[in-house]
Amino acid sequence: MPGLRREEVAILAGVSADYYTRLEQGREQHPSPEVLQALGRALRLGPDEREHMFRLAKVALVIGSPPSLGVSAMLRGLLDQLAGSPALVLGHDLGVLARNELAEALHSDFTIRDNFARMCFLDEVGRRFYRDWSDIAVDVVGNLRFSLGLWPDSASLLALVDELRARSMDFDLLWNSQDVRVKRTMTKRFRHSRAGDLDVDYQSFDVRGVDGQQLVVIGAPAGSPTAARLAGLRT
Repeated sequence: MPGLRREEVAILAGVSADYYTRLEQGREQHPSPEVLQALGRALRLGPDEREHMFRLAKVALVIGSPPSLGVSAMLRGLLDQLAGSPALVLGHDLGVLARNELAEALHSDFTIRDNFARMCFLDEVGRRFYRDWSDIAVDVVGNLRFSLGLWPDSASLLALVDELRARSMDFDLLWNSQDVRVKRTMTKRFRHSRAGDLDVDYQSFDVRGVDGQQLVVIGAPAGSPTAARLAGLRT
């Protein structure tokens, strides 16, 4: 970018100045797609310029089809059939596209409820609700970075990242770490104002035929205290 020194470009891209210099001089031969995407954003490259950069680096530019924000009637029906477990459909930017009644009850403590990233970083309830908040925060940021690699021109995703970086120092610090991760199965520990402490199994599944959507199902082993507390949320 005109007017920026190497060190400044490196900072914007989240890489070391030495690494960026090696890239510029051709001494670094194998940059990762994530690094190239970060450099493309730092240099404000357009789609054609970014594609040319990937071609020069001999790295395949993988961009998903435009993500869909519409939830099919069949998928909404499946959410209702999963009445015994909190279940949601999330978009590519972790926006909540649909949820069943038990998921509504599970997240009823939150003031912000439209997006998991906003819930984590911008709603003060998040730090109490997520008993392992720091781990959840890392996962959220890594998930958004993964999505940005697939949809680098997504207006909603770019706007969300800008908003979170401006409003949350914690998010900004984690974003600068350049970590990319997507966890499909994990255990999460919640603290609900009415149900108390919950240790839940969290699983996410890509929605076939719809880019950018994932079905999230939250549950607990039958007979466990958490299963009983989740069931109590239905009353």
